[in-house]
Amino acid sequence: MEKQEVTSVTPWFGLEQEYSIIDVSNRPLGWPSSFMPQPNTPIHHDAVGMHKAFGRDLYEAHLFACLYAGINISGGNAEACPGQWEFQVGPSEGLKASDDLWMARYILHRLSEEFGVAVSFHPKLIPGGAGACGGHVNFSTSPMRQEGGINHIKAAMPLLARTHKQFLPLCDAHGGADNVSRLMGFFCTASVEFKWGIEDRDATIRIPRQVALEGKGFLEDRRPAANFDPYLVTDALVRVVVLGHETLQNPYAEPRVVKLAVDLSKVKLDD
Repeated sequence: MEKQEVTSVTPWFGLEQEYSIIDVSNRPLGWPSSFMPQPNTPIHHDAVGMHKAFGRDLYEAHLFACLYAGINISGGNAEACPGQWEFQVGPSEGLKASDDLWMARYILHRLSEEFGVAVSFHPKLIPGGAGACGGHVNFSTSPMRQEGGINHIKAAMPLLARTHKQFLPLCDAHGGADNVSRLMGFFCTASVEFKWGIEDRDATIRIPRQVALEGKGFLEDRRPAANFDPYLVTDALVRVVVLGHETLQNPYAEPRVVKLAVDLSKVKLDD
């Protein structure tokens, strides 16, 4: 029954993946070797030029590799700090967006080897001010995309608000611990306190200006960190917005047991 409810509204997801390119000493690419970035250093912001945009060769190679692999990658851009970039996958229906993001991450890691660098999805690689890496999720249902859909988008806000505290632990790879330093409520990041707004990039949920003007479209959930599990987050959004669930399961709350197909205790190893 729940499956029919979900498929009947055709959920779409567009996933944004921010990341940092780092060198062998774990320094952000492009920063001088004599010092580390300081909080609130307003030096680079979505810039162009060899002295400002570091790692574009990797970013563009990744874009073309994803297209070659059949991934629905839809764009990307330089981000707020040196060596910081973003790509987007989707919009795609259902699980495809998460599948595409997972494979795009693998391709990015693999390509980084070819360029002699590494990639970090940590949400706050540089402690302090700017430089947070998020994994924003753009979400819509067919009623949201139709005429008058803005009413369905706004109707989702109280549902998202009441599950906000349960949702936060799902937003990074360590049950919310990584995301705490990122959710400051400024530098275009959401606060740990729930709020929504039109074209508010410091809000938990942003309704893009064009969506408000057209009266239909999608919402942007700005809570997830760059190292989020897309399957968990997209599943939670569907459960809350489409199915109206008031409680969310936290898989990080208890250790997960992996069952192996082979009993290793019975495996004999060669001397």
